[in-house]
Amino acid sequence: MTGKGHHPIPVFDFSTIGRGNAARGPYMGQDTRPILIDHEQDPMTQTAPDDLRRIPPIQPGPLGAIQRLLESARFQQAIIALIALNAITLGLETSARVMQAIGPLLMMLDTVLLTVFVAELVLKLVVYRSRFARDPWNLFDFAVIAVALIPATGSLSALRALRILRVLRLISAVPSMRRVVGALIASIPGIGSIVGLLSLVFYVFAVIATKLFGASFPEFFGTLGASLYTLFQVMTLESWSMGVVRPVMEVYPLSWAYFLPFILLTSFTVLNLFIGIVVDAIQRQHEAEAADDPQPDLQDVMTELRALRAEVQSLRKG
Repeated sequence: MTGKGHHPIPVFDFSTIGRGNAARGPYMGQDTRPILIDHEQDPMTQTAPDDLRRIPPIQPGPLGAIQRLLESARFQQAIIALIALNAITLGLETSARVMQAIGPLLMMLDTVLLTVFVAELVLKLVVYRSRFARDPWNLFDFAVIAVALIPATGSLSALRALRILRVLRLISAVPSMRRVVGALIASIPGIGSIVGLLSLVFYVFAVIATKLFGASFPEFFGTLGASLYTLFQVMTLESWSMGVVRPVMEVYPLSWAYFLPFILLTSFTVLNLFIGIVVDAIQRQHEAEAADDPQPDLQDVMTELRALRAEVQSLRKG
């Protein structure tokens, strides 16, 4: 860059980061076609690939140092360790013998850990500002910490038990857990269809059971609600044979022709569809992350690019 002229700045195109091995070049096996950036515009919003546009810019000054701290791997690992420690202390508080021995120490440690979590949340709010609310995991952490801050005195003393919700922050802190939860959320439409199918099967078989077995077994099949509950027990295979099916077969020997199709449809078919949908959602999310996210060995490159952006912006202002 020369002063305030209009000389384009050549940088390398990392648009193929994490997208296979096509157009391999000397840098991480990627394409090295240059991107021409006019320094009078934001260099990261012109022809930069999507992977680079998603990189949150480093704030200037002290905020940048705080942001680098919050996004560092060591800081994230420390937070995970503190959450695990908090889970252990909350579990120890359920023991009367432990509380008699080191109760005050556990309470003090719990307060210190809560202070650390609140400080982390405040730092994120200061650094990310409006971008804080765009990340649903940040909102999840905020809700969990907010519940822990509710005064647990008087009629609200039972809310102290909700402090254990802080352990749920492990979900947002551990990437593999976030992936599983994200897959569960993504599979909700498919699960909804399976639930609808299962409800239809339950309703049809419950009506048939009430008509066929209600007179002889009113406790199990006397009403539609009782039939639905009994069929749910049969589906879970909990005491279904000795508790339900065999007594019915003593009165209705051919009732196996009713229960066998129901068990095959629910326990061995429909429920396996649930597992298949969730596994498929996890696989699709993993593939999407592999296609979109920068590879771990390119994190240094991304850090340098963010520093370059800050330098270009400072030169523009100068």
